[in-house]
Amino acid sequence: MILTKWRKIEDILKYSGKGITPKYVEESSIIVLNQKCIRNNKIDYSFSRFTDDTKNINKDKFIQAGDVLFNSTGTGTAGRCAFVAEVPMHKKVIVDSHILVLRFENYYEAQCLSYSFHSIEKLIQSFMDGSTGQGELDKVRVFNLLTSLTENRRGQEKIAKVLSDLDAKIELNNKINHQLEAMAKTLYDYWFVQFDFPDTNGNPYKSSGGKMVYDKKLKREIPEGWKSGELIDLVDIINDNISHANILPNMPYVGIEHTKRKTVVLSTWANSKLAKSNKNQFKENDILFGKIRPYFHKVALALLDGITSTDTIVFRPKDSFLKSFCLETIFSDKFVETATRSSTGSKMPRADLNVLKQYKIPTPTKEILIDFEKTVSCFFQKMTLNTKEIQQLTKLRDWLLPMLMNGQVTVKQAQEEIQLNMAAEPKTEYKVRKVKN
Repeated sequence: MILTKWRKIEDILKYSGKGITPKYVEESSIIVLNQKCIRNNKIDYSFSRFTDDTKNINKDKFIQAGDVLFNSTGTGTAGRCAFVAEVPMHKKVIVDSHILVLRFENYYEAQCLSYSFHSIEKLIQSFMDGSTGQGELDKVRVFNLLTSLTENRRGQEKIAKVLSDLDAKIELNNKINHQLEAMAKTLYDYWFVQFDFPDTNGNPYKSSGGKMVYDKKLKREIPEGWKSGELIDLVDIINDNISHANILPNMPYVGIEHTKRKTVVLSTWANSKLAKSNKNQFKENDILFGKIRPYFHKVALALLDGITSTDTIVFRPKDSFLKSFCLETIFSDKFVETATRSSTGSKMPRADLNVLKQYKIPTPTKEILIDFEKTVSCFFQKMTLNTKEIQQLTKLRDWLLPMLMNGQVTVKQAQEEIQLNMAAEPKTEYKVRKVKN
């Protein structure tokens, strides 16, 4: 029988407090974090700003490694948390008045607790005080939460390492995917924007003097043998609508509004809320594009059959060798700009589908399209494997978290479970076909 000692968060807090009202400046020695910086239990410094460093500020207000940050205002925003793994060198860091700082006795205790807070983020987001128009996180309810985390510091360190190692592998896979995505985009630009695809001798076509001809429709020069075309020549627009009455709880669901700018997505599962409205059906290798202006930059390659929001346009390449070319075309900044310019509506501007259908592109020969697909398809295969592993490791981490915290699973057992999962990881190799300089 496992005996668990429960402790109240309030009883193990060393410090709690909100940040300052900053006076923003272009540059200073003090970085100030705002609510946009807090997400997924991490800090995104790309949204941070600087505050005036000539004013006296209580030293307790400055962020320390091991702090846990909570967004404290805004419905849907309050309750998001982040763990301060480290602070930037040569800079001080502080938060604004919309962020709550929790400080515990030691780094590893805080790290373990931050995982717990993140796992119940949806619950914490319901801890709202409605007395203000914006909504305020009720910190008393947060302080009254109970934890079964061991008080042994060495035990806390071991648990934190197991969870952070999983996070590190997830983060590594994400970085690899971003790099592969960038490589695919670079090759697309090199081949189809600069027209330096490999010629019959493996040399870059245009740079090696390949013949270019003027196209009246495109109003530009394109390689000889290419033709002017429109997106609709390469893809079908899918409007396979499924009524809410036929949506089942176990249907894979991909909401374009929930994805980041990635070219590969898996799914969540349809739930009762989703089932209240109609959805579009899609198939594996379909390309999903957000129809509403805030989501124009979110393009996704589906890894399985499923359903999506009716605010998502489903493009289906007409041939398998067109997949990567169509994906990168729709993923391009120029295509997003076209969607933005054509969008109409005041509250929720939507892309004009007819304009997107007629999006003009220089269309390569079939042989070049097949060659491009062969070249970059291995990138997407690796991205698919990484994405599936990310989902698998995330589920494993979320399952291990409460088990480790209350002692149902030992650190050794957790490490063995991780090794089993990693051993089952499918392997793939990918190579880039280079052109001669």
